[in-house]
Amino acid sequence: MTTLINETLERYWGYTSFRPLQEDIIRSVLDGKDTLGLMPTGGGKSITFQVPAMTLEGLCIVVTPLIALMKDQVDNLRARGIKATTVYSGMSFDEINKHFDNCVYGDYKFLYISPERLQTDLFKSKLHSMNVCLLVVDESHCISQWGYDFRPSYLHIAEIRKELPENIPVLALTATATPEAVDDIQEKLMFRDKNVLKKSFIRDNLSYIVRNTENKTDELIHILKRIEGSSIIYVRNRKHTQEIAKALQQEGFSAHFFHAGLNRDEKTARQDAWKKGTCRIMVATNAFGMGIDKPDVRTVIHVDMPSSLEEYFQEAGRAGRDEKNAYAVSLCARTETSKLKKRMSDEYPDKKLIINVYEALGNYLQIAVGFGAFLTHNFSIDNFCKIFKFPIIQTHNALKILESAGYIEYIEEPDASSRLLFLINRDELYRTELDKLSDSIIQVILRSYTGPFADYVFIDETLIATRVGATNDAVYNALIMLSKYHIVSYIPQKKLPQIKFARNREEAKRVAIPRSSFEERYERTQLRTSKVIEYIKEQNVCRTRMLLRYFGEKTDRDCRMCDICLRKNRSGIRTWEFNSVREALMKYLKDNNSVSIRILSNELPLDKEKNIKVIRFLLDYEEDIKYKDGIISIR
Repeated sequence: MTTLINETLERYWGYTSFRPLQEDIIRSVLDGKDTLGLMPTGGGKSITFQVPAMTLEGLCIVVTPLIALMKDQVDNLRARGIKATTVYSGMSFDEINKHFDNCVYGDYKFLYISPERLQTDLFKSKLHSMNVCLLVVDESHCISQWGYDFRPSYLHIAEIRKELPENIPVLALTATATPEAVDDIQEKLMFRDKNVLKKSFIRDNLSYIVRNTENKTDELIHILKRIEGSSIIYVRNRKHTQEIAKALQQEGFSAHFFHAGLNRDEKTARQDAWKKGTCRIMVATNAFGMGIDKPDVRTVIHVDMPSSLEEYFQEAGRAGRDEKNAYAVSLCARTETSKLKKRMSDEYPDKKLIINVYEALGNYLQIAVGFGAFLTHNFSIDNFCKIFKFPIIQTHNALKILESAGYIEYIEEPDASSRLLFLINRDELYRTELDKLSDSIIQVILRSYTGPFADYVFIDETLIATRVGATNDAVYNALIMLSKYHIVSYIPQKKLPQIKFARNREEAKRVAIPRSSFEERYERTQLRTSKVIEYIKEQNVCRTRMLLRYFGEKTDRDCRMCDICLRKNRSGIRTWEFNSVREALMKYLKDNNSVSIRILSNELPLDKEKNIKVIRFLLDYEEDIKYKDGIISIR
């Protein structure tokens, strides 16, 4: 087995060895075991299912909610000569049917699919004809109501598993999960036996810092001047990304802003500039960073804290993947706690507003009561809120709650790429008479993309226009004409989010938001928010220890790098030094009951002077320790 998986890794990916934990997960999968792999951001999750799938006979189904990540991975696999395809919400019926048929008859190795597609009759009917060898659940924390990003559509994965042969293993992957979520993931996916493989969350090179400041921009500039290298600055709203990027540019920094509202070309250009180092700083919402493996990020700075430590840990973990020293800094004002609580109230608006949004949505999309099931509509939340005078943030969250309750699907991420498939074979194409521009466009497509006769490929009209020396509009019009003549099937990118009613429209008085979609989720969000507040307010406990404890991992020492560890406490020495002496002293006393101060001063971990300093401080302030005639003991 070792030889086979190593040969596969080198043949297709060019690596001669695996990263830590990758090989353990691969072996577990190949042994036919259901496996939950906990791997930190940047740990190389995709290799853990792509390598074993290439050694097995049949199709690997990968369930993931991230459309952009699907496309990137499919493109990367195809570039390596591996047949892969993707199906997600918003695609046409004919296109989806074509992809599924390729998985049945076309010897494809990977099908990336969004969880919403799993419950469709078309998928269920095709699944029985697919030779499935492995079921992968990426971002598996989404299946758990204990997870920070619960998605009801993930619960359908268990139903699909019942349709597969019993010997087909499930591989669940996530970067962050609490102990409760770990148990819940395995239960919801019907693991035959509990089997968790995880890499320690300890990052020895990453220093976690909370900086209290009332002027975050000035503090941000101060940090970036002191610490050189690539940086990500995380904020919570789009407007703020632009404001901070502009302030940094005025100070002479190379900075761009990034958020989900940018068009595809802007996103690609800014992302490439940052990855190549021509742009040093990216100021972004949480839309930036997923799937980007840039190893030399020196600082990740949160101007606004996320609502959960899971999100924070994942975003902070994008710093220092090259194992060199890096910093995860949180900038916190006195109002930080109230902001987090306000955000939580926005996330769970009044139920009356939720029902009003549902009623208005039906009117806006012109759907009559009793109709509309499974129809997809373009949707502008800005226009919707303007017409009905709804608050935009609360409306967004009301739509998410309605989705959780099973009334709608809210597809926030529109198709970022156009898609194309040739409807005639290569010989027929060469015999077809075309105008000069159309012929040039086809030649560029054939040179630039792999497999357009067998499957839909993602295309970039701007790239094609540049290579043929035409405008984007000219390329678009030519492709539309080729589509009308049934030479190609051309699906232009969608620029607006979409709403799909998951059932026929109900009367407002019959809309019921279940406790599981509102009260229970609110309680869990409240708990997660309280842990973030506890993290930023803590003054005495090592920040790495706090994060590890949250994720159910224990460590017997402080990190010695965070702001708390390096701060001097009332004893006059650094917190990590104080804690190391105190812990060693308490252990010594428990093992020996009592001991002379002369012996202790030499046995404890620091130099004699510091050891005595800590002992004296503890005798003054620690009620559990007593001293008499040169002897120290526990009360």
